[in-house]
Amino acid sequence: MEPNVGRKDRLIRIIAGVVIAGLGLYFKTWLGLLGLVLIATAVLRWCPAYAPLKIDTREPEEKQQESSAS
Repeated sequence: MEPNVGRKDRLIRIIAGVVIAGLGLYFKTWLGLLGLVLIATAVLRWCPAYAPLKIDTREPEEKQQESSAS
């Protein structure tokens, strides 16, 4: 699983995930699970929806850091 979620995307996913998960808990709905999925994809830096579409939101510097770290 090569990372395909960039820094900005991760930040947005974490914020949206926390808000949606909080609303799901507050209103006691299944919507909270969607928030957990967003948080998980941010933490893993990999989105299964992006993979088949070959979407990669990482900046060039992030990609370079990943390749030099390997």
